[in-house]
Amino acid sequence: MSFRGDSDAQERRRRPPARPAPRLTLETPVSYLKGVGPARGTMLAKLGITVAGDLLRHVPHRYEDATTVTPLANTVLGADVTVLGKVIAKGVLPTRTGLRVFQAVIQDATGMLEIAWPGQPFLDRTINKDDWLLCTGPVRFFHGRRLQPREFVNLGPEEKGTGEGRVLAVYPSTEGLSVRLLRAMVQQHLDALLPLVQEPLPASMLADADVPPLRDALRMVHRPTSVAEAVRGRSRLAFEELLCVQLLHRRANMMARDERGGRRFENKRELTSKLRAALPYTLTHAQVRAIREIVHDMESPRRMHRLLQGDVGAGKTIVALFSALLAMENGAQVALMAPTELLAEQHARSIGALLAPLGIVPVLLTGRLSAKDKRAALTRLASHDATLAIGTHALLQQDVSFANLGLVVIDEQHRFGVEQRAVLSGKGETPDVLLMSATPIPRSLALTMYGDLDVSVLDERPPGRQPITTVVRPESGRTKVFDFVNAQLEAGRQAYVVYPLIETSEKLELKAATVMYESLITGPLANRRVSLLHGRLPADERDAIMRAFRDGDIDVLVATTVIEVGIDVGNATVMIIEHPERFGLSQLHQLRGRVGRGAEQSYCILLGDVGADAAERLGMFAATEDGFEIARADLQLRGMGDLFGAKQHGVPAFRVADPLRDEALNETARTVADRVLHIDPMLELATHAGLRQQLTIGYARALELFRIG
Repeated sequence: MSFRGDSDAQERRRRPPARPAPRLTLETPVSYLKGVGPARGTMLAKLGITVAGDLLRHVPHRYEDATTVTPLANTVLGADVTVLGKVIAKGVLPTRTGLRVFQAVIQDATGMLEIAWPGQPFLDRTINKDDWLLCTGPVRFFHGRRLQPREFVNLGPEEKGTGEGRVLAVYPSTEGLSVRLLRAMVQQHLDALLPLVQEPLPASMLADADVPPLRDALRMVHRPTSVAEAVRGRSRLAFEELLCVQLLHRRANMMARDERGGRRFENKRELTSKLRAALPYTLTHAQVRAIREIVHDMESPRRMHRLLQGDVGAGKTIVALFSALLAMENGAQVALMAPTELLAEQHARSIGALLAPLGIVPVLLTGRLSAKDKRAALTRLASHDATLAIGTHALLQQDVSFANLGLVVIDEQHRFGVEQRAVLSGKGETPDVLLMSATPIPRSLALTMYGDLDVSVLDERPPGRQPITTVVRPESGRTKVFDFVNAQLEAGRQAYVVYPLIETSEKLELKAATVMYESLITGPLANRRVSLLHGRLPADERDAIMRAFRDGDIDVLVATTVIEVGIDVGNATVMIIEHPERFGLSQLHQLRGRVGRGAEQSYCILLGDVGADAAERLGMFAATEDGFEIARADLQLRGMGDLFGAKQHGVPAFRVADPLRDEALNETARTVADRVLHIDPMLELATHAGLRQQLTIGYARALELFRIG
């Protein structure tokens, strides 16, 4: 006779002993965490969360402050409030225009309030009755009080007390993982994971940046007691990212400098002093600073690789000319390459006039030269008879050779590929390279985007330039606008009229250059010399039109953005931009820079009916001519995109930091990176062991730059 108890005992003896749960580490696969499992682990992997430590680094992208909740009965029209209530009714309502509006009525102990989301009927699938909603936004009148949320968080069918009084983290999520579920996962494991965190940065670095230790920072971002505390915790994570990127860039720069031995120029002050004495104006402080930085590079035995960026009219050309003269007074030749023949010709004229008192005549090399003139130019360059060559892509041709090329200057450097720049540099033995850009971006961002270059910034405009009067005018003011244009033309001036499209589009209700050209020449500009310029015209025809406009043979140029990078026409005093809301702020700034290049007062008129958001943006543009401020606003509105793609040496995009928003932190990170690499270029000291390890975890480029095995 057998007993059940005996068989159970025998079964237990045959069964292998249960293995203890693996010890929790930051490298534990996230699917092993309680409440996660394989299915959710797969979903988390889509967010880049594969191990437990990744959960800590998955930082909220915003917060909802429920520490100051307004009772529903106390909400008043016009107020901007945060409210918390339980959904007691909901539904999707159509409007007469066809727009579908999701509405919910929420309730707390004091009363009720209607919440509306126009154009978001899909919320009906994710917001349910009895869910608690935390909403922030203005209270407006619509058959009573109604709030249209700017932000909201669905707390689910939780008790009110779990949301009120807290700062709620809102995490980047993915399909199948709601924000509420992610928040619960982090909170469930935060206390167990935080003690495992080791600080990778020395205390001195934390003090330099005024940021908390990593463990405290992670607690602050995931379980903040206030929004200010969450911001402080985020700054610590941002600083670490910025520091790692700056270390990689500065290390790459150091290695490139060591590997690219150049020539050492002596600052003899022969030609440069003569030019300064002959200048009819005084250099700005920014120009003097940039020249000193370039001279320092050229005096060193290492090859210069510097970006000179400045706003429209900031005086980049004169800085480049001083650099060129330093090379020339050392017996070297200089090549300046521009993207268009018109710009090359302009440089040849303006630089030639400045160098005439010094007895230097530049050689112009473009595709328009006759065979005879081209042979003469090539002979002069090959025999060292000419010290300065100014040209276009023609400088890259195989038959162009230099006797002693010592400096390469590339204007509008973004218009040339890396290979093209390398071809021109290859025509000399390790010539110094100066790249110029008229697209201003904040210095901190330039140092991050162009980390393999040294950066000089011209952030002042030469004195004497009149500000450009910029105004926004509605469509109803069109007649007055063109009356003003005609008055300017009567005074002997010239004008541009710019459109976003070449031809009309069925999808976009926008005026187009070709159609409006016909309208203008038969309407308000009927008695004027008007020409049409756009990118579909053959290059020769475009150049001919621009030359005619430059020479004063055309009164008004109707164009697209093909004129964005053009030539100086000092007599052009009016820039009209139609549909200005269709252009980015930086693009508007470049277009505005086509006028204001002479002694006369100039005007930029933004013409068209625009919405409230565009009106605010254009109003900001009209209020300033500071290209750096405009670029900053443009980047904030449009985003920076992925700054670090394949072309940026495999450095990943930032997860927490924003070089624009964190400008001061970025400057600090760069200073700290320079100091660290000066004393420990391979990060071999014990104090930098944690930083070295952090680089290996997140930055594959570190393996090469620091020879980490």
